[in-house]
Amino acid sequence: MNRRALIASILALTLGPAAGHAADTADDMSKTMDRMAQEHQHDKPAATAAAMTAPAQEVTGQDVVYATVAGKPVKGFLAKPKNAKGPLPGIIVIQEWWGLNDNIRQMAKRLAGEGYVTLAVDLYGGQVAETPDKAQELMKAVLANTSEGADNVRQAYAYLETKEKAPKIGVIGWCFGGGWSLQTALLLPDKIDATVIYYGHLEMDKAKLGLLKMPILGFFGGKDQGIPVASVQEFEKALKDLGKSVEIHIYPDASHAFANPSGGAYNEAAAKDSWQRTVAFFAKNLK
Repeated sequence: MNRRALIASILALTLGPAAGHAADTADDMSKTMDRMAQEHQHDKPAATAAAMTAPAQEVTGQDVVYATVAGKPVKGFLAKPKNAKGPLPGIIVIQEWWGLNDNIRQMAKRLAGEGYVTLAVDLYGGQVAETPDKAQELMKAVLANTSEGADNVRQAYAYLETKEKAPKIGVIGWCFGGGWSLQTALLLPDKIDATVIYYGHLEMDKAKLGLLKMPILGFFGGKDQGIPVASVQEFEKALKDLGKSVEIHIYPDASHAFANPSGGAYNEAAAKDSWQRTVAFFAKNLK
């Protein structure tokens, strides 16, 4: 059995009656995964300027256990302004395909510096990739057991809502995490208050997209072969046809991972513009 057929079988067993749709979803996700791996085949998780930029104000950060998945504790990274008073709006921060490394922790700090309590989640069970092969292996493991990933992000939301008392909660992710940012919104369609997607796997099923209640902001590269422009435009049209609040920006000269905190595809102009838009979007919808 080839890899795509295996993934389809796993999802079919997980979803039961939706087996036919599961096979289509698995094949689509698998193709995206393959294209993403091609985009990163000569990459390494070196810190980019995004991860080396200091927060707008002093913040504190610490590792916290925010979930228990498959009987195992899951540790993430929580950050907030040092002089925070009272409950703050929250943001779930989802790793790029390298995992929850120090660069993702820095992005959580940067977002916290804008006045939020942020929780960088870990979908790789404590593992971090240093090579594209390892990153692909870890990403495939998540795809093969999406129910655990779903449980993970649901508990991340619950942690911010109950323990941190966040009055509103958004979600953001890059690359692999961009797809999971959208998946988190689809899992919690009437709970997440704002969703930001950086070049992640997209959902085209209008029945699923129709459930979304929050505004969506997406950033994509015109030269990205992993998430083709045509699919981005299809996604945008589907949301607009449904009357959803969606804002999509495509940077013609940018490639996949142009704003990642790790990797070699960083595009300064696109990364800075998308960051400014992200900050304004969260301020408008979470504060």
